[in-house]
Amino acid sequence: MIKRTFIYFLFVVVCSINLIKAQSKFEPEWNVGIGFGPTFSTQSLIHQRAEIPAQNTQQFHGGLAIRYISEKNLGLIAELNYSQQGWEGKFKNNPEYAHKHSLNYIELPVLSHIYFGRKGRFFVNLGPKFQFLISEKEKISEALANDIDENSTPQYNRNAQHKFDYGIMGGVGFELRTGIGNFALEGRYYFGLGDIYKSGESADSFSRSANRVISAKLTYYIKAF
Repeated sequence: MIKRTFIYFLFVVVCSINLIKAQSKFEPEWNVGIGFGPTFSTQSLIHQRAEIPAQNTQQFHGGLAIRYISEKNLGLIAELNYSQQGWEGKFKNNPEYAHKHSLNYIELPVLSHIYFGRKGRFFVNLGPKFQFLISEKEKISEALANDIDENSTPQYNRNAQHKFDYGIMGGVGFELRTGIGNFALEGRYYFGLGDIYKSGESADSFSRSANRVISAKLTYYIKAF
């Protein structure tokens, strides 16, 4: 009787251990998603060792995402987005002046994805971003255009000289996993390492002309397989 009870007990323990292992076993996950949100961008413009005043301009970005969660708490995200960036001039003493330079990019962020939680997840994304300029547009108010000979600095009437840009992107956010898909809301910051204008030579107008972008993004993911 005791022997049978012990064998039965051992059988239950072994089955329980196998069940726990089966429940705790991690299965890799592929997600595809679509996301969009606003951008608040500016430009770090340094001319003759002086920074040219610039302020944020609000636009938007959006595109597709592929996410591979390779193991518990860790994954990788690659995106292909259309992103509007640029900057606006800052004229405190001349409110009649206005200047806006818009830069439209196709961007490819490749981000490590670190998360904590199950149904509700807090996450951190970090990695490089590469982008290519596909178009740009500049607007100058009539008052500034009429006075540009006296007040101009090299950013006026000047297109970007470097179309390829690269830098570091980081973001934090929260993801809610539901039966109809996963919703991830994230705040991001992009620190451009490249310049849109030539620099390095004594004849170049700028020593720095880098993109700075704060953005928010809502991404809807579904499980691919």
